[in-house]
Amino acid sequence: MSLLQEEREIILSNEYVDNFDFAEVEDFVKNASKELFISHHFKNKKKMLVQPRGGFPTYKKQFALNEFFVEANVDVLPLTIDSNTRLNDYATAKKMLRLSEENEIDMLNGYPLVNHGYRTTRKMITHFNKPVSLRHGTPDARLLIETAIASGIFEIEGGPITYLLPYSKNFPLDKAFLYWKYVEKICANYSKLNEPINRESFGPLTATLVPPAITIVIQIIEMMLSLEEGVKSFSVSFSQTGSMNQDIVMGAVIKKLARHYAQEINCADATINLVYHQWMGAFPTNKDYAEQLINMSTVIAAMVGADKIITKTREEASGIPTKEANAKTVANTQYTLGILNGLPNIVDKEEEEILTLEVHAIMEAVLNDPADTLWRKAFNSIKSGIIDVPFSPHIINHNEMITIRDAKKNIRIIKRGNVPIPDRCFEYEKAQCDLTKDTTSIVNDIIHDIGIMQ
Repeated sequence: MSLLQEEREIILSNEYVDNFDFAEVEDFVKNASKELFISHHFKNKKKMLVQPRGGFPTYKKQFALNEFFVEANVDVLPLTIDSNTRLNDYATAKKMLRLSEENEIDMLNGYPLVNHGYRTTRKMITHFNKPVSLRHGTPDARLLIETAIASGIFEIEGGPITYLLPYSKNFPLDKAFLYWKYVEKICANYSKLNEPINRESFGPLTATLVPPAITIVIQIIEMMLSLEEGVKSFSVSFSQTGSMNQDIVMGAVIKKLARHYAQEINCADATINLVYHQWMGAFPTNKDYAEQLINMSTVIAAMVGADKIITKTREEASGIPTKEANAKTVANTQYTLGILNGLPNIVDKEEEEILTLEVHAIMEAVLNDPADTLWRKAFNSIKSGIIDVPFSPHIINHNEMITIRDAKKNIRIIKRGNVPIPDRCFEYEKAQCDLTKDTTSIVNDIIHDIGIMQ
């Protein structure tokens, strides 16, 4: 028995998992409908795929949510996992699920997939026969991903950096890298049986003044870690920055450089997709304004040529969105995409050149680290501040890089910390901002910039 199989059997012997049948699961994946694979839809798509967010604790409510989404013409169904499962606390998730079922009150903020089990969940997934995207935020997702694939969920979001630095304070980064290495191997192995399992990185990160160079570097690293384990379908992503021009530049650069670095590790045969997240920052409390913001995101997604858009709702500022609000935003986004024709092709060569130089400089520093594997190089680079995510709660993140918006709402780097931004690029970034102000005024600007769309 291989070490990987030994590890799988240990993970799946968890007391909250029912009787995992490897042979039956392999047979299911091998014969699963191609409609369940988002990689199949990416390959044959004639339009941008639309995917909302959403997850309820009980099977009954999750099923009803999916019915709403299908009626609203959704392309990809979501399955958002509850926060107890994200922390591998299956005992609490089980108790809260039972209370939710008995009292018809949502005691969890998502679907506890491990507790429901793959046999139950598979009935729902195959009933709707649409691709499902797993959204969770879990550093150790090994059991969750095994359960998801056995259920018929063939798109897995997340990664060791993007699901750790924005969400966790203390979880060890080196363990996260190794646990996600397991996930990549499992996805790659199942991909040999049918269409590829798609892996998707989480580009929004903290969604707070993250400069494009940092987002792109992390997307590329997670892509490379996945491809080197054998994954053949990967989605890089980013979220609306607040500047239309910066989004368009970022879309062009991330597509170009993702392909470049895939070729660098001899993985040019992998399919690389682009996913765009509608605004992930603080939403306006005025629901009409929120709808305008969502609509603008949809237009930008079309201009950057995204393969998939992930939607938000007009209720983001007031609490957990209802299924009606989620369905409405899907229908509106589909309508907007349907009427967008003949958009202009905007190119900003100077901004693209600056951003490309920044990404290459950071990637060069990461790849020149003397460690013997890519994950160790990435680990060391985060530890030393070569990669620095603004407003990350994790203790390993340096938080020395400072960003601010310029007069055109572009996110600019005004303090680079240990991130190796080339001098020419750094001077360009600072030159776009008014740095003659006193420190208090600049801090007030940053606070304003965080809530810019409110």
